[in-house]
Formats: sequence, structure tokens, C-alpha cells
Amino acid sequence: MFRALPVRSVVIDIVIAVGFLAIALPVEVQIVPWAGLEQRVGTTLAAVPGIAVAFVFAGSLAFRRLAPGLALGAAWAGAVLQMGFGRPPSFSDAAVFAVLYTAAAYGTRQVFWTGLGSAIAGAGIGTVYLFVGPLSGGAAVSWETLPVAAIVLVAAVFALGLSWTIGALVRTSRRARETRQEREVARAETAAEAERVRIARDMHDVVAHSLAVVIAQADGARYATAADPAAAPAALATISATARDALADVRLLLTQLRHSQSEGPQPTLADLEGLYAQVREAGVDLRVDVDPMPIGDPPAGVQLAVFRIVQEALTNALRHGDHSSPVEVGLRWLPERVEVEIENVVAPAASAPAPAPAPALTDAAPAGDLPRGHGLIGMRERAQLVGGKVDAGADGPVFRVRAVIPVPPAPGSPSSAPADPSPSPFSPEES
Repeated sequence: MFRALPVRSVVIDIVIAVGFLAIALPVEVQIVPWAGLEQRVGTTLAAVPGIAVAFVFAGSLAFRRLAPGLALGAAWAGAVLQMGFGRPPSFSDAAVFAVLYTAAAYGTRQVFWTGLGSAIAGAGIGTVYLFVGPLSGGAAVSWETLPVAAIVLVAAVFALGLSWTIGALVRTSRRARETRQEREVARAETAAEAERVRIARDMHDVVAHSLAVVIAQADGARYATAADPAAAPAALATISATARDALADVRLLLTQLRHSQSEGPQPTLADLEGLYAQVREAGVDLRVDVDPMPIGDPPAGVQLAVFRIVQEALTNALRHGDHSSPVEVGLRWLPERVEVEIENVVAPAASAPAPAPAPALTDAAPAGDLPRGHGLIGMRERAQLVGGKVDAGADGPVFRVRAVIPVPPAPGSPSSAPADPSPSPFSPEES
């Protein structure tokens, strides 16, 4: 019934109502509806009906925005009181227009439609009161007065309906503005959530890979120190460099979490050589085959996806692979897509007891039977961001990650590139 309204707005409405009353009170007091009433009952008593009408209408103005339904009811009470005392239309009736406006603009749905009905019913009742009530002197409506009554009815409907219509337009505009603001807030929340997911994915890639390299270097140095003491300083240097790079990347990601700013520099294909060097320094026999080479400069999104997928696959190989066996990395940069394949032998302690191959990575079953779930989900999300696909799973002792990422044609290039005759590494039986 009562709306949440700032105190300032309530004070303004009260001040307007007091000013309205200051003007309406003298006008109502001077109106004497029947001849001789003032002489019969006295000047003071004859002014009471006018004072009551002025106060009721002024009261409807005072809380018209705070409680539009109550204000509409008070306006009806004032009109009934005015007709009950047989008083003619006066300045106090102007409050009805403001009340109808606020009923349409700020009232509930029920008050909104009640205001429309009040505008139509009020115009009809007022016309009948003027031409049939006490002010008509008891004369009945005739063919001479009927056209005038019709004109008065149309004018009253137009005036009261116009006030209600303006309020309805304001209501529609306010609702549209609120809907637009809600949509903007929802869009901002969606963008923020997507940014948090991206940062979490980057954090996982950076931390998981760097820690895997550090652990591999530390283990290798510990075992090699007895036979070759000179191997320890080189391992410690690699650990230090890897940790410093990871710390810089983590600081960058934390800065993005604290502040709304553009993304920092992202890895490209040129950074793959540094990634390969880190893995080889960790004691892994890494074999890389790139055939064919990329044509031109692939889009940044494709480069980032390829880097992160290769990084995560090599991280898994460091954590769960058999370091006595080589890790195979294959990249095929075809005209319309890039195919990535990474294979490594799973260490006996990490392999599953079941002889059957682990299921491929899907939305319902991430990671097969190996503890690689978060990384594989991250690889899948990386590929999906650029319209690609990732399939990962164990085939006996070998764990294989395969990805296909589409490469958009460069600007100015022909829309259809020649198809590569070699099939995609994904077949219906495998995917």
C-alpha cells in the first residue's frame, strides 16, 4: 500500500499540498451553494463544507506518491463530500488530475486500472451531477441541454483520461528503464563470471605447469647429485627461472582480479620453444613434429588455445608419465584447422588397473580414470572458446590428447581453402 519513497519526496509532496490548501481554502469558503444559507446558519457554519472539501483534496495530494491507492480513495471521498454538500466544481477539483496521474504512474496494477475506471466513471458522474443534481435547479435534461451535456461529458473524459494516460506513459518509460538497467547488470555479471573463469583457467595452467617442472627438476637433482654433483646447480637454476616466471604470471592474474583492466600479454606460438625447453630440462625426452608449418600468422585466439593445450598436456605428462619413455608432440597446421596430438606412456603407479582404455573426455565424464580432471576440462574449454574440440583418454599404457581447432581464413584470402586430403585424427569410433 505504501511505497518506499525518499524523505525529500515526501516533504515536497506535503509542501505542495499545503500550498494547494492555501489557495483552495479561500476559494471554497467564498462559495455558498444555496441562496440564503449564509443568512440562515451564519457565515462560519456555511464555510464548514468548503473547508472540509479543501482539506480532503489537499490530503490526497500530500500522499499521492507515497500511497497512490489511498490518494485515489481520498479523491473520491472529496468528490462525494462535494456533491453531498451540493457544491459546484471549484479549484479543489484540480487535485483529481494529479491523483489520477500518480495512480497510473506509481500505483500497483490494481490501482493502475482502478485509476482508468475512476477517470471514466468520474466524468460520467460529474456530468450527471451538473445537469441533474442540485445545481440544475430541479430541471430535467431536455433536447436543448442534451448536446451541452454530451460536450461536457466528452471534455471531462478527455481531461481526466489525459492525466491518467500521461501517468501510464511515465510508468511504461520507468519500467523500460528498470528493465534496461537489470539487463545491463546481468550482462556485467555474466562478463565478470566469464572473466573469473578465464583467470581461474590461466591460474591453473600457470601454476600446474610450473610446479610440475619444479618437482621434476627437484627430483632429478636429488637422484643425480650422488653421481654428478655438478647437476644440482643447473637444476636449481631451472627451478629458480621457472618459479620466477610463474610468480610474474600469477601477479599479473591477481592484478586482473583486483582491477577491471585489459588482459595482459598472452602466450603465442613463439613461446612454445621455451615451453619445450622447460620440459626437456626436467629430464623428459620430448620429440616435437610440426608438419606442415603454419601459413602466415594464425589468429591470437588460436595461438593461445594451442599453447595452453600443449602446456597442459605436457604438464600431465610430467606429473603422471613414465619419464623413461619419450613424449610425442605433433602439430599439423592445415589451411582450415590445426591438429594437435600429444602422447606419453603412463607411469605404472598412475595407470589404472583395468585393462580397457579409459573413456574419452566428454561433458559427463572428464578425465577417464586418471587424476587429470581439472586440466582436461580446461583444455576442452580452451578449444571450445575458439570453436574446436579436444579428445583425451588412455589407450593401454599410452595416454593421448588430440585436439582440432579451426583456423579462420585471413582477411583478403579466398573464402574456401583447398581441403587437405588427410583425414582428421578424430574418427566416429574414437570420438
